[in-house]
Amino acid sequence: MSDKQQQEKAKPRWLPLESNPQVMNNFIGNLGMRMDYQYYDVFGFDEVLLQMVPHPVIAVMLLFPVGPEYSNQREEEAQMIKEKGQTLSPNVFSMKQTIGNACGTVGIIHSIGNNLDKIVLEEGSYLDTYFKSCDGKSREDIGQELEVADGIAVVHEESANEGQTEAPALEDSVDLHFIAFIHKDGHLYELDGNKEFPINHGETTQDTLLEDSVKVVKKFMARKPDDLRFTVCALAKADNS
Repeated sequence: MSDKQQQEKAKPRWLPLESNPQVMNNFIGNLGMRMDYQYYDVFGFDEVLLQMVPHPVIAVMLLFPVGPEYSNQREEEAQMIKEKGQTLSPNVFSMKQTIGNACGTVGIIHSIGNNLDKIVLEEGSYLDTYFKSCDGKSREDIGQELEVADGIAVVHEESANEGQTEAPALEDSVDLHFIAFIHKDGHLYELDGNKEFPINHGETTQDTLLEDSVKVVKKFMARKPDDLRFTVCALAKADNS
């Protein structure tokens, strides 16, 4: 067994979350987020279907299949950025994923943590306590803070068992992964807890975040054109109509 495989085996593991807005909304509500913003399915990428998503959209989450091509692309991308550099706003909230199968929760935390100027958290709630504990810390330390956030872990497990499909066994290998896209200071950032740093995908605005995120999502889909296991959800202003 390689050192990398041993490290992965030693990681704490959670049950994976389902890409299901009802599950995700129950999850964030139980963590202490006021439901002024909620997750919605993105059913397609043409203009009519994108307009069906309530606006404004403040974050986009993608669930996609992973494999050797994901690992290879991740390494090549990191090397290119290290050589050429990228614009990275100091205001981006980013964390390292240190818990196996916790990518859904990491994606949700990325979505919320980059929009705390819009989102209301209940004082003393699990999320409020977590974000306060992360203040001023590195993305690695922020990831480790999640390991000791027992309240979030409990709610995560409850939510993982709420989905429409049966949750896999804790030790099962899962080949699906969540990432988030957010707007910060005029740029579109991809936030992946498995990557070394946020990825800047160019300019965007709050108004065009969904459309610009979809352009990047299409590139992910092009790497596995025969795989149908791609789902997109948007965190958007609650539609109370």
